[in-house]
Amino acid sequence: MKFLLVFLNVILLLAPAGVTSAADDSKVKAATQQVETGAKKIGDGQVGTGVEQTAKGIGHTVAEGAKYTGEKFKESGKAAEPQAKSSWTSFKESANSFGHSVKNFFANLFN
Repeated sequence: MKFLLVFLNVILLLAPAGVTSAADDSKVKAATQQVETGAKKIGDGQVGTGVEQTAKGIGHTVAEGAKYTGEKFKESGKAAEPQAKSSWTSFKESANSFGHSVKNFFANLFN
């Protein structure tokens, strides 16, 4: 029983840790609330109902947390995209410039 309460507290502490962006975290918060409500029922002596609600809440927290994390990764990728294009463009321009310098060097050398 103590292990379950410690486990639930760890989940409650870790679940909202990454919540700071435009991605919708309301479903994660609702699932976390379901875990907390179930844990309170266990503490109030409603063990059967509490364990059931807690288990469902943990499942929902994991599922919604994974979806939320996926949304965060997509946002991060989109935010980095212009920078990546800029870096590639810069590299390409540098390579072209180097190629022209080499060409001009040999052209001037043999003229």
